[in-house]
Amino acid sequence: MDVEKAEYVGGVETPEKLGKEEETGGLNSKVKEGVGNKSSKDMYVRADKFDIKSLDIQLEKHLSRVWSRNIEKQRPKEEWEIDLSKLEIASVLAHGTYGIVYKGTYDNQAVAVKLLDWGEDGIATSAETAALRASFRQEVAVWHKLDHPNVTKFIGASMGTSSLKIPSKNSTSDANHSVPSTACCVVVEYLPGGSLKNFLIRNRRKKLSYKTVIELALDLSRGLSYLHSKKIVHRDVKTENMLLDSQRRMKIADFGVARVEAQNPRDMTGETGTLGYMAPEVLVGKPYSRSCDVYSFGICLWEIYCCDMPYPDLSFADVSSAVVRQNLRPEIPRCCPSSLANVMRKCWDGNPEKRPEMEEVVRMLQAIDISKGRGMTPDDEAPPGCFCFAPTRGS
Repeated sequence: MDVEKAEYVGGVETPEKLGKEEETGGLNSKVKEGVGNKSSKDMYVRADKFDIKSLDIQLEKHLSRVWSRNIEKQRPKEEWEIDLSKLEIASVLAHGTYGIVYKGTYDNQAVAVKLLDWGEDGIATSAETAALRASFRQEVAVWHKLDHPNVTKFIGASMGTSSLKIPSKNSTSDANHSVPSTACCVVVEYLPGGSLKNFLIRNRRKKLSYKTVIELALDLSRGLSYLHSKKIVHRDVKTENMLLDSQRRMKIADFGVARVEAQNPRDMTGETGTLGYMAPEVLVGKPYSRSCDVYSFGICLWEIYCCDMPYPDLSFADVSSAVVRQNLRPEIPRCCPSSLANVMRKCWDGNPEKRPEMEEVVRMLQAIDISKGRGMTPDDEAPPGCFCFAPTRGS
């Protein structure tokens, strides 16, 4: 049979010129199996040896990757886009609400890589993918122009990750696995101190010195004051989203739900944030402004002082209802200096118009005399069942 012509075997047409590997790829290698030293004219192809469905799927994925790469090549490069060939992923740091965070290196610098994986190619609709990519652009647009010692440093991002390799979860395998070409990643400085939440958990029993409490509070308040000066509302202020560097300086991270503040507060609505830290107006879906960050800061300030979680014994539904209807707030221990307790109460006031601006909060914290106050009483020094019922110190 002439291999220059198409062959029909068992009702299936085989490609022309089977001898040319560059035109048939893996198909040609399968034809060669089991034929020994037979000449090309004696070769026959059995149709039942081919998984046509599998070949179709592979072809579709290949065409999808090619299409995605072509689209990326045609799109003008943004100033914040990075060269993925310089990025190496090492290990998983955390699983967040909006993606997985990895540790890695970029251009020989230690970095954290937030990967937004929106599923396998072809799973999300084009409209869903477009919306997710638009949200990602929003995060990058917020982050890449920020420059403050209490805000995590932005390094770069990528709108397409088809060439990015992620280490396999199987430690015994050296193979890497690719991520969907529609996924995106953002690269920021790596902070070795971990989250503020974990730091507080580690100090839950012995508590923090008053000096450390004020230092951390000032770091957070200065970072938020800077964001608000740029008309940016974080909308998810919590200790889990604050990171520490090697000198224990705290920096604000995770701008997944941050947005530029609308001129009209009515344009900013919806339950965005984390329950327990969310302001009452946000919980009920009312219009809100940057003062919702001030409320969340007040909760974080209590958490920093107490090294404890607010509302540990209440369900999500109970917290939401009590915060809005009963003006529920965390219990301030009596050993907390009144000057610091006053900052907490002002920040978490139920009326957003009565809450101070973060710039004012910074000034209030700076005015506190740490020599006239004390940190939370350590667990091993407090009487059983006592929530720091020591005499109040400070002014």
